[in-house]
Amino acid sequence: MKEKTCVVTGGNSGIGKATAIALAKMDHKVVIVCRNAGKGEAALADIRKKSGSDDIELVIGNLDSIENTKALACILSRKYPELAVLVNNAGVWMTKKTMTADGLEYSFQVNHMAPFILSVLLLPTLKKNAPARIVNVNAGLYVKGALDLKATPYGGDFHLIKTYMNSKLCNAMFTRELAKAIEGSGVTVNALHPGVIRTRLGNTPGLTGFFLRAFKLFWGSPKKGADAPVWLATAPEVEKVNGRFFMLRKETPYAGNAANDRLTHDLWQLSTELSGVAIPV
Repeated sequence: MKEKTCVVTGGNSGIGKATAIALAKMDHKVVIVCRNAGKGEAALADIRKKSGSDDIELVIGNLDSIENTKALACILSRKYPELAVLVNNAGVWMTKKTMTADGLEYSFQVNHMAPFILSVLLLPTLKKNAPARIVNVNAGLYVKGALDLKATPYGGDFHLIKTYMNSKLCNAMFTRELAKAIEGSGVTVNALHPGVIRTRLGNTPGLTGFFLRAFKLFWGSPKKGADAPVWLATAPEVEKVNGRFFMLRKETPYAGNAANDRLTHDLWQLSTELSGVAIPV
């Protein structure tokens, strides 16, 4: 794959940072998105040092609301008209119910609505630079997810563990529906489970956060977790693969509620209504 401009959300830590380093080592231009300027600048310096590349930039952006995500998409499309790879990596695992300014449950916003908005709004730019790719970093736990369109987006069924699963289910459904909409456009979208990796997800004060951090000592490194995202973003053999789900590098059929065509369509419609963002006909 020729050198491309790649955007990685949540590129300041964990899988996102490891993905950025790997892409930079392959001589791609890399743009990391981070919500905190201090952490972003520190990560930028470290990525440049470890990759040996200076062609890396930082964009400060927040995915915590519909308007903030739209603003980020506007910045990215304006600053990087050559954008050809979007890695939707940023994610959260909420251990207590938190609502956004839009009245949405926080993990539904960050794990589903933000990738939805970024992907759709950046689609015109990606099409201009085809062949282009969208990579959604998901989780195998999506198969355990459930979706109640009247409750899940608004935190009505919030649960310490299930809410994360539900948000990843929404992301998997979105991947399927977007793939249908962009088939033949020169842009592809795929989702993946990167493995059980040590990241900051769920690292909160208290007993729950303590046990999660303890368990993570036995999990894989972020570098290992970056393997599948980098592969999907760059490998020639998957250039035309669209709308699939991968467990690491192994394609697996969508399972559980993600295979429900009607529910998937209804989620797409709701996401469009909530965000005011739609693919031009």
